[in-house]
Amino acid sequence: MTIHDTHPFADPDPDPVRRLRGRTGGAVSLWTTGAGPARAGLTVSSFLVAGGEPARVLGLVDPDSDLADSVDVGDALVVQLLAWGHRDLADQFAGTAPAPGGPFRQAAFTETAWGPRLSDVTTWAGVRLVAAEPAGWSRLLTCLVEHVEVGDDVEPLGHRRGRYSRLG
Repeated sequence: MTIHDTHPFADPDPDPVRRLRGRTGGAVSLWTTGAGPARAGLTVSSFLVAGGEPARVLGLVDPDSDLADSVDVGDALVVQLLAWGHRDLADQFAGTAPAPGGPFRQAAFTETAWGPRLSDVTTWAGVRLVAAEPAGWSRLLTCLVEHVEVGDDVEPLGHRRGRYSRLG
């Protein structure tokens, strides 16, 4: 065995754009859609909310994800903000942690007109997909906001440089 003075899995030629994105940080959201066995979801931290009439939510998702495969223009989604206590669930929906039986079995969900919503989230939006197009190595989902519920902001979950943190 050899002792290294550097991280053994560090990229010898890191992507500067990926490093820039990692330093921006932000709130962690869970995007869900569908019903029953056709449900899909993905943890998304690369998103923004654009105010206006109508308001929009834009998110960058993995084009190979179940969520990207499951939504078409006109489909409804739930965009929900996660709390510190949801970090294991965030990893399960991101596909980086085991989720026996699938990630939807790891927490309680409530059905809404836009799809499954985590029963204990306090802030969420029901949105409708109006455009999906390639954007770099991601897929840009542009959604119109149809419904918003804003609750207490207790221990919001953040993500920066590959780690979770408590925002606020």
